[in-house]
Amino acid sequence: MTGYASAPVGGPAGATGWQWEVRSVNGRGLDVRCRLPAGLDRLEVAARAALSKRITRGNVSITLAQPQREGSSGLRLNRAALDSVLSIARQLQGEVEAAAPRLDGLLALRGVLETGDETPPPDDKLILGALDDALGGLSRARAEEGRQLEATLLAHLEEIERLTVQAAASAATQPASIKARLEAQLAELLAGSPALPPERLAQEAAMLAARADIREELDRLKAHGQAARSLLNEGGAVGRKLDFLSQEFNREANTLCSKSTDTGLTSIGLALKTAIDRLREQAANIE
Repeated sequence: MTGYASAPVGGPAGATGWQWEVRSVNGRGLDVRCRLPAGLDRLEVAARAALSKRITRGNVSITLAQPQREGSSGLRLNRAALDSVLSIARQLQGEVEAAAPRLDGLLALRGVLETGDETPPPDDKLILGALDDALGGLSRARAEEGRQLEATLLAHLEEIERLTVQAAASAATQPASIKARLEAQLAELLAGSPALPPERLAQEAAMLAARADIREELDRLKAHGQAARSLLNEGGAVGRKLDFLSQEFNREANTLCSKSTDTGLTSIGLALKTAIDRLREQAANIE
C-alpha cells in the first residue's frame, strides 16, 4: 500500500528543525530502509521496531533529516578526522600492499566532511516520539487507501460470483445435456468396434462423466468467494491471505476450462480467469 507522512521533532512548531518523513509503496513482504544522520545510527533498531508494530507489508523508507538553515556555510572539512585516517593509513603502509589513498575516497569517508552550522540533534526520546507521530500519519493514509480499495475488491468478487452462477446455469452443465453428450461420445467410441466388456464400458462412462461434471469446481469457487468476503469483513492484514485465495480461485477456473467441451462454458471460464486476475492484482496492493 502507498502512503506518505511527516512529523517535526519537537511538536507541531518543529522548533528543533529536525523532521521525520516516511513513505511506503506496495511490496510482497516488509522491506524497510532507514536513513539516519551520522551519529544517530543507534536509533535504527528502535525505529524499525516501531515500524513493525504498525506495518507488516510494503516497501517503506524512514528518513530523519534537518533542513539546512539559510546562510549555512555548506560543507566543511573535519581536519581531526582526516588526520586520524591518514595516520592509520601510514601505520598500515608496511603491513598491507595498497595504492595511496585518493582524495575522493578520503572525502567520501563518514565524518571527514561535515555540514556547516549543524544543529545538535534533540533528545532520543523526543526523536522517537516524533517518529511515532509520523508512523501514525502513515497508518491513517494507508487505511484510507484500503477503504477505497475495498470497494474495488468487492466489485471483483461480485463479478466472480456472477460468473460462477452463470457457469452453474450453463446448458453444458445440465444433466440432460451431459447425458446426451455422453451417449454421443459412447456411440462414437463403440462405432465399428467389437463390443466392449461391461466393466470397460463402465470405466469409459465414468471417465466421461467425471470430465463433464464441474460441480466440485463450482462449489469451491463459491466457498472461496465466501472466504474472501469474510476476510474483508475481518479487516487487518489480509493481503497475503487474499493472494492465496486468488491462487485457489484461479486453480478452479483453470480446471473448469479444461473440463469444458462447450464454447459457452469455456467463454465463461475465461471471463472468470480475467476477473480473478483483477482481484489478485488489487490484493497485492493491500497489507
